[in-house]
Amino acid sequence: MDLFARRLTRGQLVALDCLAAWVFALGFMASASGGPGWARLSIPLALGIPLALRRLWPVPVFALVLAVAVVGTVLGVVEAAYLSPAYALYLVALVERRGGRVPTVAAALATVLAAMLLVLAGSPTGWTRSVGYLITGVAALGAAWTVGRAVRERRGYAAREAERLAERAVTEERLRIARELHDVVAHSVGVIAVKAGVANHVLHTRPEEAYEALRVIETASRGALTEMRQLLGVLRSGDGPGLRPAPGLDGLTALAEQARLAGVDVDLVLDLGGGAVPEGVGLSVYRIVQEALTNVVKHAAPARCRVSVRADGREVRIEATDDGPGHRTLPAAGSGHGLIGMRERVMMYGGAFEAGPLPGRGFRVFARLPYQEIS
Repeated sequence: MDLFARRLTRGQLVALDCLAAWVFALGFMASASGGPGWARLSIPLALGIPLALRRLWPVPVFALVLAVAVVGTVLGVVEAAYLSPAYALYLVALVERRGGRVPTVAAALATVLAAMLLVLAGSPTGWTRSVGYLITGVAALGAAWTVGRAVRERRGYAAREAERLAERAVTEERLRIARELHDVVAHSVGVIAVKAGVANHVLHTRPEEAYEALRVIETASRGALTEMRQLLGVLRSGDGPGLRPAPGLDGLTALAEQARLAGVDVDLVLDLGGGAVPEGVGLSVYRIVQEALTNVVKHAAPARCRVSVRADGREVRIEATDDGPGHRTLPAAGSGHGLIGMRERVMMYGGAFEAGPLPGRGFRVFARLPYQEIS
């Protein structure tokens, strides 16, 4: 069973052809009758043995066995001599690039017409018997050519479909990387913009705060450049050696610390008692928390923010609430990657997402991402 569960090598296919060649030769020898004595041995062998080489020289082998089949039929040595050239013609139709749709359609029509003539003729006798063999041979050759071309078209379609799916996968991966790049830039530039404004206002009155703001800007810009190099390296080469892993749950603590430097008092609660989380889910959790903290930095700092991430082995629940102004300028559909980007990540896993102002004051982001536990 393992032999047919995988694609056969060229050597194995040639070995099968050798076996088929001997089966044809022995079958023709067993059914040979009439004609000269030398023909009853040589013609069956000439109809069978060359088939062992049909995969190496398909057209010459077909031409040879076709000529032998005609001779054998004329001499009356082998009645079903057409089976050998039909077997060789199938491979010619499968691998030969010449011959388009018109020959295939013509062969199919000839096959159908020959089959209809055989049905109408019944069991011919005398000279009409030779005509019956001719019509049967035409039908067999036409069927072999049609089946071979159909298999060739099917394989070509499968190859084109595989190529299309591969191109689609590459496109989706590049879109994912573009989204990752946007998240990195949006978060870091948001922190830089806030701290640059602080430094500009306190530079002359409180220079120590200005220096602290510049330090945060330096840290955020270095981190953004590092991750941008990683992502752009994937876009250029497509391979991963030398690139650090994508961020995940382990990076949430550093993310909260960066937000604290930007003026947001972050209370991070991690409950990962449910075991390991898939890498893709971990990356989505990281990006959702990153975007939520970026929104707080942009629209509510200075403020307090509580971020809760809990995994129970079946799903991850993310909740981020702050006590800043409840109003947020939400991007229109299709015009940004803020809350819409978070929703897209959650919907990708079939989860649930909520975002909106709290009663009175504050803003809440909630996401639930189901997953299968890693054993």
